[in-house]
This record gives sequence, C-alpha cells and structure tokens, in this order.
Amino acid sequence: MKVLHTSDWHLGRALYGRKRYEEFELFLSWLAETIRRESVDILLLSGDVFDSSLPSNRAQELYYRFLSTATSTGCRHIVIIAGNHDSPTFLNAPGELLKALNIHVVSGISDDPEDEIKLLKDAQGKPEAVVCAVPFLRDSDIRKVETGESVEDKQTRLLEGIAGHYEEVGKIAKKLQQAEIPVIGMGHLFTAGGKTLADDGVRELYVGSLAHVNSNIFPKCFNYVALGHLHVPQQVAGNDYIRYSGSPLPIGFGEAEQQKQVVMIEFEQRETRISEIAVPCFQKLQRIKGDMEKIIAELEMLKAKESNAWLEIEYTGSRIAENLRQAVEEATADSNLEVLRIINKPLIDSVISSSNEDETLDDLETEDVFIRCLDAHDIGQEEREELLKSYREIVSGLQEEDINAE
Repeated sequence: MKVLHTSDWHLGRALYGRKRYEEFELFLSWLAETIRRESVDILLLSGDVFDSSLPSNRAQELYYRFLSTATSTGCRHIVIIAGNHDSPTFLNAPGELLKALNIHVVSGISDDPEDEIKLLKDAQGKPEAVVCAVPFLRDSDIRKVETGESVEDKQTRLLEGIAGHYEEVGKIAKKLQQAEIPVIGMGHLFTAGGKTLADDGVRELYVGSLAHVNSNIFPKCFNYVALGHLHVPQQVAGNDYIRYSGSPLPIGFGEAEQQKQVVMIEFEQRETRISEIAVPCFQKLQRIKGDMEKIIAELEMLKAKESNAWLEIEYTGSRIAENLRQAVEEATADSNLEVLRIINKPLIDSVISSSNEDETLDDLETEDVFIRCLDAHDIGQEEREELLKSYREIVSGLQEEDINAE
C-alpha cells in the first residue's frame, strides 16, 4: 500500500501582490500525475488547503478540479484535515458529497472523537489502514477558560488538552486495528524545535510560544504521523516516521533555494519504507542582496540568461541610493524578470533613525502598532507585560474565528 503525504498548499496566496494561480495549477497537475504514475492508494493532505477562510472562486475551482482528477487516478482514498488558515465550516460544507467519492474531510473536532477515525478499505473491501485525522485543534476546542489562570496555567492545560486528545483517538484506532494494518496519525500543529524561516508565513498557533508540542504526544501505535503547518520539510526530533512534508511552493523568498517535496510511505507487511519525491520548481524566485554594482551585475546576468524569475532586491550599500528603483527598472527593461520587492536598507534605516513621519501602517506589524500605543500612553513595564499577553490572546482568538460559521 502506498500513501502520499502533502500539506500547506495555501491555495489563493499571493506574493507581494502577485497572484500565483498558474503555479498552483501546475503543482496540482503534477501531483495528480504523480499519484497516477506511482499508483498511490491513499493521499493525505495535512491542513491549510487554502490561504484564507474565504478563498477566491479560482482557488476553489483548482481544489475541486484536483479532487475530481485525483479520484480518477486509481487513488482509493483522500483524507483532508483543516489547518489554522482553513475555515472549518467552509471546508466541511461539501463533506457528505465528497464522502461518496472516498474523500474524507475532517474540519474540526466534534463531541465524538470517533468522527476523526477513518477505517479505510482496499479494492476488495478489506480494511487496509486506520487514519487518525486530527485537524487543527483550536484553543477553545480543548481548553476551558478558568478565572485567574496565568499564562503558564493556560500553556499547561493547552498542552495537556492536545496530548489527551491524541491519546483518546489513539485508543480508538488501536481497537479498530486489524491484522496489523498500519495506523496513521495526522495533525496540524507546531512541534518543539520545529524549523521555520523568517518570511515563510508561519504564524504562532497560540499565544506566544504556547503549544509547541513534543513528539511524545503521538501514540506509540502510530506507524506514521503526517503533519502540516511548518513549511520547511523536516523530521520531528529525528523521528523518520513523524514528518512535515512542508509547503509545495515557496511561500517567501527565504525559501527560494529550498527543495520542496511530498513524502511517500510504503507499507508492506511489517516493513515501512519512507522516501521523498521532489516537487519541481514552477516559478523561479530569487533574492539579490548587495551594493548597486552587485545588484546590477546580477540583473544583467539573469537578463542574459533570459530568466523569468521573480525578484526580491535588497540594497545594502554604504551610501543611500535614492535612485535605486529607477536603476533596477532600467536594468530589467525588455526582460522577463519581474521585481516584486525592493528593500533600500540604508534609506529605511536613515528615515527611521531621524523621524517616523513617513512610516505607514504597511511598514508595521499589528503588534508594533499596539506597542506604539503603549509607548504613547507611558504604560509601565509591569502593566505593559499583562496588556501584551491579553492583546496576543485576543489576536489569537480572532485568527481562530471561523467567519463562515453561523
């Protein structure tokens, strides 16, 4: 039996305003062909199908077209869990219809943990795998708010709630396991020690650094754990069978040179083989960093190669380059290069150090704005820390809110 693990598609996501639908379409076509070529039996999609809780019509079209194509490849089952970017109600809306096609969607926890357990059967109708499809666990789903609890208390109860939930679904899965068929766990969470990049779009799932779970929360009966949320492909704590497949497309320029992948798991009797399948690069991203001479030289080189790369350019010269954008536009004229972002570091540093008059909200994170408000009202350090904790908790709650729910 062959199982393919992927996650974090983020369908509909743009890169500095540039739409990426062509990339998504090419990836999904490649994935469907890979499933066909490799004779994949089960596809696992570990959350963040969409980038937004209200995906565009085109993003939805890509999703449903892929599901239609994948079911005609010979793949028997597709199991999809919701991530923190997904709307549970939106993802679950066509659930009953998709179930008829052996597409199993688990968008949120219910009163009965058995709803997350999928007993998958082979072509002869015999059980071939048990999948514990645990979706992104929202704070409100697994932790009761208690008056007067500290941040540390919240963290402890949150971690206990996540661990307890996995323990419960593991016990149910163990009872369903027959003739040593594999038990596969799924999850969308942040594990302790997980690797991220500065511009990969991964945000904390809970307040501060809460709920960076340890790998020991996963029941021992799991033969493989297919995780989502972190965009860098990686094993968890050195465990070959607990993995993030990573995002199939680079989310930011920091991932430009990273080899993207999906993970193949082959179960044959008592043997498990795990391998990676490299995802092709469908759109070259390139970061150019240096002084004016280096930037222009690299642009000329790319232009000579007739590259169609999307570029992020960071000028780090010692002198302020006031004509940076004009110089870049002239260097890329009559080429297929597309500049998505220009960072003029000396100019930015100069402006910030002298005055904040030209600073806009686009230059600040939401927490930066809140901190400016605290500064403006001369809030003391002790009160500031409490207000920041409360602010982060409110923001976390807003990020988890399902705007499609009634």
